[in-house]
Amino acid sequence: MTVQQDLEQAVAAVKMQLGMYAKFESDAQDQSTKSMYNEMSQDVQRHLDSLNTRLSYLEKNNLLNQQDQQKP
Repeated sequence: MTVQQDLEQAVAAVKMQLGMYAKFESDAQDQSTKSMYNEMSQDVQRHLDSLNTRLSYLEKNNLLNQQDQQKP
C-alpha cells in the first residue's frame, strides 16, 4: 500500500470519527458534554485538514511525476 492510499484511508476514518462525535454531541443531554464533543470535533477537524493538505500535496506531486515519466 502506498503512502497516498494510507492517507486516503486515514481521511476516511477521521471523517467517520467526526460523524460519530457529531452524533454524540447531538445525543448528549447536558451542555458540558455537548461542549466536550464539540471541542473534540474541532481537534479532529484540524487533523483532517492536515491530512487533506498532505494528501493534496502527494496527489499533485504524483501527477507531476507521472507527467515527467511520460515525456520522451
